[in-house]
Amino acid sequence: MSYSCNSPYRWCDCPGLRRLYLALLLAALLLASTLAFADPLRIAADPEHGRLVGFADPRSGHEFVDLAFKSPLWSVDTLNATVPGFDADTAKTFRAGRSSGDPQTLEWVWSDFGLASAPDLRVVASIALAEDQPMSRWRLRIENATGIPIKAVHFPHIENIAPQPNETLVVPMWMGELTGQPRKAMNGADGTPKRNEWGYPGILSMQCLALYDGEGAGLYVACNDSETRQKRFAVFGNGKGSLGVEIVHLPESGADAARYAMPYDVILGAYQGDWYTAAEMYRAWAIEQPWAKQSRLKLGVTPAWVTDTGIWIWNRGKASGVLEPAVDLSERSQLPVSVLWHWWHGCPYDAGFPEYLPPRDGDEPFMRALSAAQAKGVHAIVYMNQRLWGMTTESWKTQNAERYAVKDAEGHVRPEVYNIFMNVPCASMCMGTAFWRDTYAGIAEKAVRNLGVDGIYMDQACSSLACYDSTHGHPLGGGSYWMNGFRMLQADIRTRCEPSKPVALAGEGCGEAWLPYLDLMLNLQVSTERFMARDLWEPVPFFHAVYHDHAVFFGTYGSLTMPPYDELWPAEFAPAEPLGLLDRKFSRQFMLEQARTFVWGQQPSIANYRPDLCDSRGDEMNFVFKLARMHREMSKYLLRGAYLRPPSFHAPEDELDISRLSIYAGQREHLKESRKTVPVVMASAWRAPDGDVAVAIVSITGQELRVSIPLPEKDYAIPSHADIFANDGTARTLIGYYKGGDYTLDLHLAPREARVIEFNKK
Repeated sequence: MSYSCNSPYRWCDCPGLRRLYLALLLAALLLASTLAFADPLRIAADPEHGRLVGFADPRSGHEFVDLAFKSPLWSVDTLNATVPGFDADTAKTFRAGRSSGDPQTLEWVWSDFGLASAPDLRVVASIALAEDQPMSRWRLRIENATGIPIKAVHFPHIENIAPQPNETLVVPMWMGELTGQPRKAMNGADGTPKRNEWGYPGILSMQCLALYDGEGAGLYVACNDSETRQKRFAVFGNGKGSLGVEIVHLPESGADAARYAMPYDVILGAYQGDWYTAAEMYRAWAIEQPWAKQSRLKLGVTPAWVTDTGIWIWNRGKASGVLEPAVDLSERSQLPVSVLWHWWHGCPYDAGFPEYLPPRDGDEPFMRALSAAQAKGVHAIVYMNQRLWGMTTESWKTQNAERYAVKDAEGHVRPEVYNIFMNVPCASMCMGTAFWRDTYAGIAEKAVRNLGVDGIYMDQACSSLACYDSTHGHPLGGGSYWMNGFRMLQADIRTRCEPSKPVALAGEGCGEAWLPYLDLMLNLQVSTERFMARDLWEPVPFFHAVYHDHAVFFGTYGSLTMPPYDELWPAEFAPAEPLGLLDRKFSRQFMLEQARTFVWGQQPSIANYRPDLCDSRGDEMNFVFKLARMHREMSKYLLRGAYLRPPSFHAPEDELDISRLSIYAGQREHLKESRKTVPVVMASAWRAPDGDVAVAIVSITGQELRVSIPLPEKDYAIPSHADIFANDGTARTLIGYYKGGDYTLDLHLAPREARVIEFNKK
C-alpha cells in the first residue's frame, strides 16, 4: 500500500528542484509503504493534487497508470449554473494517510477550495484494500457542501491507463460487447476525442467493465450497489491515443445538501485473464444479490408456455401477416411457436404511442384471429413501449401528459425521434409517477383481459432515466425510484390480468435489475451487424456468462427478407416490395445469427417469416428447425444451464456478405451492405442444474470440417466417470466415457451440422 502527503517545501522557488524533490518523496513513500505492507495491490497519489499516479499489480509487475497523462481523480457537476462545479485540482490542500479505524484503508482528503458558498468544503476518498487479492474498494464523501446543489459526481476519473500490446475492452452493453482496439474506438483519426457512456440500470446491464491484455494483466472496474441506483460508466480518449475510464454517480436528491456520501463501493482491481474471467468475478457477487435470488425463472413463476416455446416469430402488422404465418411455422417445424407482435396497434409505430387501442384489425377480427391461433398452440405477446408518448398525439394534449414526462436539470422535456419516415418527437414518461404507471397498466389490462393476448412486450424496459421534476414526488436526479416504479408497474399489470391468465412480460435488452420483473429478455445483439454497424465492436455473451440460468433470452433481427414497412407511415417512403426476398448471398449472415442464438443459449427466433421461405430458402429454414429442436431437447443446458467458459479451439474463418438493412438502419444510408470475416464454427459449454456438462457446436459452412476442442478439467469440472453422448438433432448416441482429467473432443462436422456433446454422470 502506498500513500502520499503534502510537500513541506511549498516555499521552493525552483520548479526543477521542486519536481525532483516530489519525485524522490513519492519514491520514498512508495518504498516505505511497500515494506510496511505486503499488499497484493499498490496504489499511490501525487502529493500535490491527489492524482492517481500508481495502480500496480505486484504479481504481474504491470503498472496500469501512464504518467504521461495527469488528470483530477474526481470532479463534481452542479445543478445551478451560478454555482460552479469543482474537481480535485481546485483544492489548495491535499493530504493522505491511513484511516484511524482501519490500517488497511487509505484516506485522501482535499480542502481549501476557495468557494464562497461552501468555505469549509471537504472531500474525502477512502480506499480499502483486500488482504488476499489485488482488489480495492473506493468511496467518496463530500462534507460541508451547503449551498452546492450536486448533480453528478465523477469518481474515480482515471484518464491515464497505460497501454498494453493486446488490449481488449469488454462492456456489458446489454448482452455484451468487446473491442480489441479500444484506443482507436476512443480516439478519432482526425484527433477528436471520443467518449462512450452507458447508463445503469439500463443499456449497461451490469455494474462492471474490464480492460485486459489477452490473458495477461486486466483492470476490473465495478460497483457493488445492491439497490440499483442510477449511475453511468464511461470510457473515453483525448484524441491523442489515451484511454480513460470513469464512473458518474447521480446523487438521489440533486437539491441543496450539506453532505453526500456514496452508499456503495467502486471496485478497482487487477486480475489475470479475459472477459470470461471478469464475468466469473462479477458472478460471484451478483448471484447473491436480491435480483438474482428473486429472478422469475429461478422462482419457477415464468408462464410454462414461455419456457416451452420452440421458435419465436417476430412479424409485424395485421393478424393475417402475423398469426397465420405463426401457425404455418408451428405445423412445419412441429414445435410450439410464439409471436412477438409489432404493429398490431391502431397508431403508427414510433409516433402514435400510447394510443394502441383499438388494434388495427378492429377488436372483433383481432380476437377471432388470436383465439384461432391460440387453439393451435400459438401464444402472442404484443408491443407496448413502456416509456414513450408521442408529442403530436391528441392524448398528449388532452391528458396533459407533459406534466408527467421526464425533465432534465433545466426542467425541460427532451424529445426523442426514432421514426425516420415521420420525424415526429416522442417524450419519455417518468416511471416515478403513478399517472404513467396507471396509464400503461390500464392499456395492458385491456390488451390481456379484453383482447386475449398472452403478454406484453415492454419495449425499452431495460433502460432508466434521471428525472428532475420536483412535482413528481421522487428524489431529483438519480437514485432507485425508476426501478421501484417499474416494480410497482409490473406488479399492477400482473394483478390486473391475473383473473384472466398469468401474463408474460418481456423487455428489450437485458439487465440484472429487471430479473425479478420480466419473464423474457429480448437480445438482438446476435444480429448486431444488421442494425448497429459498430465495426470495432463484437457481440459477446457477457451477461449470459453471469445470469443465463436466471432468465429466458430470445430474439433476433435475422431475416431472409427485406424490412417491413408500416402501412400507417407515409406512402411516399414505402418500398416497392416490402418483405421481398433478400439476395441469397446474405444467407450465411442469417445462419451466423442463428448459430449465435444456439450456442449462446437463447430461444430460437426468426424475423419477418413468410411461409414460402420453406421452399425458396429451404436450406436456411431447415437449419433453423434443426437448431430449434436441439435447443428444446437440450433445454436443461441451453435454457436452464449455467454458461461455462467458451471452449478455445482453432475455428476456420470465412468472409460473409453482410446486409445492414432493418426497418430504419440503412434505409437512407449509402452503406447498406458490407463484408465481414467470422468464424464458421462456434461452440459453447454448459453446466445443467443436475451437474451434467455439455458442449454445443454448430457449423455454418457448406464444407465438411474436423475440429479438436480441448476441455481442461480446471475450466469445466466434468463429472468424473461420465458417459459421453452426441446428439445431432436426429439421434442421441453413446460415443465414449470420461474418467477425469483434461479431455479433447475430436469431431467431424458435416456441412451446417450442429451437435450437443453431453457428459452425463453415471
